[in-house]
Amino acid sequence: MTLLAHDRYCDEIAHQVGLLRAVVTSGADLSATVPTCPDWSLEQLVRHTGGALRWVELMVRTRAQEEIPEEQVPGVEGPEEKGDPAALDAWLAETGEIVVAALREAGPDAKVWGWAGILNAGFWARRMTHEITVHRADATLAAGLPYEVAPDVAADAIDEWLQIVEWAQRTLPDDPARELRRAGSSIHLHATDNTPDVNAEWFIDLAEDAVAWRRGHEKATVALRGPLTAVLLAFYRRLPLDNPQLEVLGERELLEFWLERATFG
Repeated sequence: MTLLAHDRYCDEIAHQVGLLRAVVTSGADLSATVPTCPDWSLEQLVRHTGGALRWVELMVRTRAQEEIPEEQVPGVEGPEEKGDPAALDAWLAETGEIVVAALREAGPDAKVWGWAGILNAGFWARRMTHEITVHRADATLAAGLPYEVAPDVAADAIDEWLQIVEWAQRTLPDDPARELRRAGSSIHLHATDNTPDVNAEWFIDLAEDAVAWRRGHEKATVALRGPLTAVLLAFYRRLPLDNPQLEVLGERELLEFWLERATFG
């Protein structure tokens, strides 16, 4: 497993912010419920995502060595105007500019507090790339718009997800991820549009003390097959397993059990 370059993450955050802004200005109903985050409207989802980016910007810019409370982050809640796509768009534009600038200036090795045992700005560049990538999927679903993501970003999002589950199993005694061990069981993810340069296949072994996983094609207890974007969205529980783009081979119950307890993002 190889991380993307720091500049690649920064570029992708800027790109994803632009795509999220396009949803905001598309004429979509900002009060519509987000199907995959039903406690939020589309506007609340956008404000949450932008607020997270501003929180990270402050931590990276100040090289915070402990978590900064959200209420200390300037502009974290978004514009005062509610239901105003122009105001929301302008806030998002500024948000994207300042967080990308802070991450580029810091570089990947700058020491910054983090919650997954990785204490540098590189962690936040990667985390925010996938935070906004997945929440943009939520936004497009709410707006009824199409969704695509670059293959290298989609594959890295799955890698990061698995690493966070592994970290949670090893360090958080009460986390539901600790329930995922199943002797003799495994999961295979198979992107049907895979290419050698992306290598978008994963084998996840559930028999160890913590999740053991690697890229590659191996027979497993259950396999999830489909285009990479669909596999990504299903693994983040943004797409149901019975979606026509997907195929589940083997013990579907095991995959459902896993997804229910390992949800992240």
